[in-house]
Amino acid sequence: MNRVFLLFLVPSIALNLDILARRTVIISGIGSLGTLFTTPAKAEQAAEQTMIDLPRYLDENIDMQFSDLPRSTGLLVRRYTGENTPFTFNKKAVKLQGRFARLPFERALNPTDMGRADEHKDIEFYTVPRFVYHIDEGAVSALTNYYKSAIPKGSSVLDICSSWVSHYPGGEDFKTEMARVEGYGINPLELRANNQLTGWKNGDLNPTDKITGADAPIIFPYDSGSFDVVTCVVSVDYLKRPVEVMREINRVLKPGGKVIFSQSNRFFPSKVVNIWLNLTDEQRLELIEGYLTWAGGFGKIDCWDITPGGGRDPM
Repeated sequence: MNRVFLLFLVPSIALNLDILARRTVIISGIGSLGTLFTTPAKAEQAAEQTMIDLPRYLDENIDMQFSDLPRSTGLLVRRYTGENTPFTFNKKAVKLQGRFARLPFERALNPTDMGRADEHKDIEFYTVPRFVYHIDEGAVSALTNYYKSAIPKGSSVLDICSSWVSHYPGGEDFKTEMARVEGYGINPLELRANNQLTGWKNGDLNPTDKITGADAPIIFPYDSGSFDVVTCVVSVDYLKRPVEVMREINRVLKPGGKVIFSQSNRFFPSKVVNIWLNLTDEQRLELIEGYLTWAGGFGKIDCWDITPGGGRDPM
């Protein structure tokens, strides 16, 4: 049986305008999507290699070019490393009441619960890359700190609903300490910018048939029993067929592997499933517990509140 960990993170406000490190990232291509490559300045690259501790922030210049014209648009982005922050980290067990899990799927949910206000295809909604964080620095740091003990060195890791950041500890070095780190997400430009991955594939976890618009099969592009750990950060609320996704997670996990879901209270209201909008934070965790129970194949579910303490910087 595979283990499950649910994490609840409450965002805090923590802003600091000090620039501690810089690198250059270039995105180029033809049409609305392109390719990405990184070009660190030699002096900065050498400095990074000699650093023992990661700085609190890594700032990067991203140039996006959407046509064959030489003109490009620059964008300064900041990566949170989760290191050298003022936050304190706690881990408190949360007891789930099983209000969804104790009911069969057909009785727990009604036909409109898994609908959304915006039913346009996700691939259209996420066509333009979003180099932003969907949780703030405090929540990112708490999750990064949790991963330090939750993901053993040498693991094969899959990050689903992945983007330009995965919140793993150690910066770019994380992938050198793991056997494999794969990302599976919807936007290829964001995935190419994720420097913690050893590989990535893009796909839609709410797939539909291109001609009929009917639901298409959900199949991860990975062999069964491939991963020790699967992570999913603040994204389960967007899944229209979450039980099928849970079954795929179980399929690609090795025996005894684990999946870690982390959730906050931020989301795109038009894209989360309807039921999510009407639940409390605790009920949302119990809904995820229901998804896992209905999918079958998972063992003990542990739920933790890892909300960070302190460190609210004035802006």
